[in-house]
Amino acid sequence: MAGRNGRTVRDLRRANRTAVLQRLYFDGPLSRFELGPATGLSSGSVSNVVADLVADGLVEEAGSVDSDGGRPRTLLRVAPASGHMIGVDVGETRVRVELFDLTLTELARAERPLAQQRYDVDVIVGHIRDGIADVLATAGLAPAGLLGAGIGVPGIVEHTADRGAVVHGQTIGWDAVPLEALLRAGSPLPDTVPYFIDNGAKTLGQAEMWFGAGRGARNAVVVLFGSGVGASLVTPEAEQGRAVEWGHLTVRVRGRRCRCGALGCLEAYAGAESLLARWREEGGRVPEGTDEESALTALLAAAYPADGEAADPVALAVLEETAEYLGAGLSDLINLFQPERILIGGWAGLQLGDRFLPAVRRHAVSYALRHPARKVTVDLGRLGPDAVTVGAAILPLADFFTRGGRRPEPAPEYPVPAWRTALEERAPH
Repeated sequence: MAGRNGRTVRDLRRANRTAVLQRLYFDGPLSRFELGPATGLSSGSVSNVVADLVADGLVEEAGSVDSDGGRPRTLLRVAPASGHMIGVDVGETRVRVELFDLTLTELARAERPLAQQRYDVDVIVGHIRDGIADVLATAGLAPAGLLGAGIGVPGIVEHTADRGAVVHGQTIGWDAVPLEALLRAGSPLPDTVPYFIDNGAKTLGQAEMWFGAGRGARNAVVVLFGSGVGASLVTPEAEQGRAVEWGHLTVRVRGRRCRCGALGCLEAYAGAESLLARWREEGGRVPEGTDEESALTALLAAAYPADGEAADPVALAVLEETAEYLGAGLSDLINLFQPERILIGGWAGLQLGDRFLPAVRRHAVSYALRHPARKVTVDLGRLGPDAVTVGAAILPLADFFTRGGRRPEPAPEYPVPAWRTALEERAPH
């Protein structure tokens, strides 16, 4: 039965479960008494919802606290073992797969390094499949017990009705790759376990907004700074974040050629790959046979040597130029979106770290309009190199919460009779 606003009893019950689960997840342990004001539900509704969640094994007791003159109040928390998620980061130097419990405690991890032909589709698909099988075997968890597998990838992700998630990764040579369909073919996961595939910058943003430096902000931009650069925009209208191809804004007409094929993109000046290329072109001693992370470490050591040693002027000049381009790129984000916070993550952003950040801040403010520049803070993300993987695991977790802590039900073989649906919706809460 639907009310005047079109919501059924089932919708209301699901929303109440979602409200209680989320408050316990982010603010728990809490007592039933505290859950009322925190969720806006009546004491009777809180009691019913909690009883339902406890019966489902999603909520458990977590001790007690004294009350004002009455009996001690029982504290409640989300049960960590009541659900599991997988997070995958298809990165620039490796594919990382992690298994988490419902509270995002890591239970197992698998990594597959990427060789020179690092974005070969078959290789990536194989690494993801093998990594998922490995972490499940390590933890002794049956695949059917998963809430889902979240995967962060480079490029634009299009969600289609017939092929699932399709990845358009121009910078990595992926042209409409049906990644979800490829993973399903020979997948270690049953069809009942969903894949959630999205842009890696967006999954990084999810993690920082839920658990990192973005908590409490209504408007924020989270930047992924690695071989290339990308960003996720979080606003009240896009609370789950929206990936923006920030790295392909034109910052110099007829400039350097970008990995995407265009000229003058921000990524052609501010990404780690271009940074190292410019160091090599200027005569810098880039170590041969090393990956980008090791080469960037060498660049930093040359620009910021140990006490008593002279800095390499070429390395220092390349870093200073990169800071200016990155700051100018951030000024575009400030002028366009007027965020409260800009957070810089990704392996290169975290490696450059605090020594690089003051120059980036200075250039961002100098190129931006004064009013929005006065209101924004520019800082590093807090979650470290695992942030993309954690954010990927949040994708199935967020979906689980949206459904009130219930797993997707398999489609019935025959239509459910209307009388049964009506009885279910009218059942007491």
